Amino acid sequence: MDHAAAGPPEAQSLPGCYRHPDRETGIRCTRCERFICTDCMVNASVGFHCPDCAAGRTPGATGPAPAASRPRTLAGGTIAADPHLVTKILIGINVAVFIAVRALPDSFLADMVLIGRWPPAPFVPTEGVAEGEWYRLVTTMFTHQEIWHIGFNMISLWFLGAPVEAALGRARYLALYLVSGLAGSVFAYLLTSPITPVLGASGAIFGLFGATAALVRRLKADMRPVVILLVISLIFTFTRSNISWQAHVGGLVAGAVIGYAMLHAPRERRTLVQYGTCALVLVAVVGLTLLRTVQLT
Repeated sequence: MDHAAAGPPEAQSLPGCYRHPDRETGIRCTRCERFICTDCMVNASVGFHCPDCAAGRTPGATGPAPAASRPRTLAGGTIAADPHLVTKILIGINVAVFIAVRALPDSFLADMVLIGRWPPAPFVPTEGVAEGEWYRLVTTMFTHQEIWHIGFNMISLWFLGAPVEAALGRARYLALYLVSGLAGSVFAYLLTSPITPVLGASGAIFGLFGATAALVRRLKADMRPVVILLVISLIFTFTRSNISWQAHVGGLVAGAVIGYAMLHAPRERRTLVQYGTCALVLVAVVGLTLLRTVQLT
């Protein structure tokens, strides 16, 4: 019996991506097993995830992912769309204050700098931290008088702050920056002459130096570039006149302590250790401020 010749089998088409049905694909999400195209697949530790699973959403759900399941930074913070936003804002605040210092009378600058108690003088007011103006511990962190000073500090803030912010997340990074800056201000208030004006973001920036060292250690990367840069900065600090080494050292110590706590805290009680360390440093800041104020009054 003759048989008709069999024609070629029809080519079987691949399924379409769940988000782009017109795109054929053989790739599945390793979590929900839905088909995903190359534009939708997200690298995972094993295989690929669809955008919903990568963001921590239930497949098919809309809206933001639950906070507990969102992707996290090394320190447990939420990953932001712009990981350097806080650094940009801090630079903007410093630049705005610098412009105000240049444009307004000298009395504005005198009201912003950190200084203790002094006799009346043309440049400085007759009140300060010792008389209850604790706000100077903060305002001095954002105040610069010379263009080279703010230029050097803002370049340092960008190159040190941006990677630290990306590793910590916005809230933890801002806490580190402000507490380190306060520690630098308090060391200057405690150890310098009460008639010496102190200003600049260097205390907070040296805090970022300390946090950078903790970050490099956490990543198990080469520490030598950080150590070399820090040594050069400290040599410059102690050999140049008109530089507050007290603020630099205070910020560096606080930044190293807080940065280590942020990046090495045990996962099960990470938030408690991180913000608890910030709180302890703040307690030390308040205690040293009170101690110096008693000495000056």
